[in-house]
Amino acid sequence: MTKLVAIVQCHLVHQRCPGYMCDRAFVNRTGGFEGLSLADGARKISFTCGGCCGRALHRKLVLLKKKAKQFDNIEPEEILVKLASCISTDNYHGPPCPHLAYLKELTRKVGLPFSCDTTISKKAEEKRAAGVYKRG
Repeated sequence: MTKLVAIVQCHLVHQRCPGYMCDRAFVNRTGGFEGLSLADGARKISFTCGGCCGRALHRKLVLLKKKAKQFDNIEPEEILVKLASCISTDNYHGPPCPHLAYLKELTRKVGLPFSCDTTISKKAEEKRAAGVYKRG
């Protein structure tokens, strides 16, 4: 069961986007959080990939894993890394991250479970259906 969700946002998008819709999706358990097995009182933190090419994500996740265990006795399998929709999908902010596969590999190397997508916009879904945005 997930006790801690780490939302990773695109560093460039984060310069403009406060992450409100990602947070809202977490709180309301909608979008990419719908149907997840989250512990009662599951917490969320968010941070950016660190900028292109995303290599900083590795050291951020290593430290997250260490501090979660040290201070809250949260095991690695109880942490879920969510690559935000701004990274994983074609959407209002732009195309998917060109380093998406690399970010996934860095997360795997740290040994943390992950999934993609946070908020799923109705407007973006309509544009995907119309072929304006590509499906991920």
